[in-house]
Amino acid sequence: MTEPADIRDQADEARVHATARAFRDRSRRVHLLRRVLPIAIVVLAGGTISWVVLRSVMSDVERKAGASNEIRLDNPMFHGQDAEGRSFVIGAKGAVRDPATGKFKLVGPALRLNLGGRKVTTLTADGGLYDQTARTVTIGPNVRISDGGSGFTLVTPQAVVDTKTGVVTGNKGVEGTGPLGTISASSYAIYEQGERVVFSGSGDNKVRGTINAAGSNG
Repeated sequence: MTEPADIRDQADEARVHATARAFRDRSRRVHLLRRVLPIAIVVLAGGTISWVVLRSVMSDVERKAGASNEIRLDNPMFHGQDAEGRSFVIGAKGAVRDPATGKFKLVGPALRLNLGGRKVTTLTADGGLYDQTARTVTIGPNVRISDGGSGFTLVTPQAVVDTKTGVVTGNKGVEGTGPLGTISASSYAIYEQGERVVFSGSGDNKVRGTINAAGSNG
């Protein structure tokens, strides 16, 4: 017959063996994690760095692809006619076509209205935008408009040319000088290729001008 003391000893021994086995299992897991974790960290870090590098390369490729779709022109000349059959020429030192909008960004634009006719109105500026779809040319700043017929010159920050009608407008102020005197206004409109010019004022910016008596008598 087994004594109670022997039974307790066997139970204690079994618990000791189970505890030792659990400790050995845990030690093996800890040892395995110590080996695996650094490798996993390196892999994850490498993956993150690779993704960042990949995104940078992709962004650079996309940027270059977008830039390669741009059409750059040196000394371009755009020819056309308005609804009345009057000719116009849009020239520039350079132009860049935006592939997304189809509009041409102009550098140093120079426009000639009614080319070859009795009168030629020229417009120059530092920059501009030619929208072939809307058939408009917006130029500025430092716009200078010269009327070859009357000798009148207008200086304004911006001019919008409607190539369908040949009408030139601006609402950012204008100053003019010519044989008859000077004029300033808040807005203007040039019709019929320079045959008629209308100046307008708004608020405190009224139309003001001086008349050169000598020029009017001449």
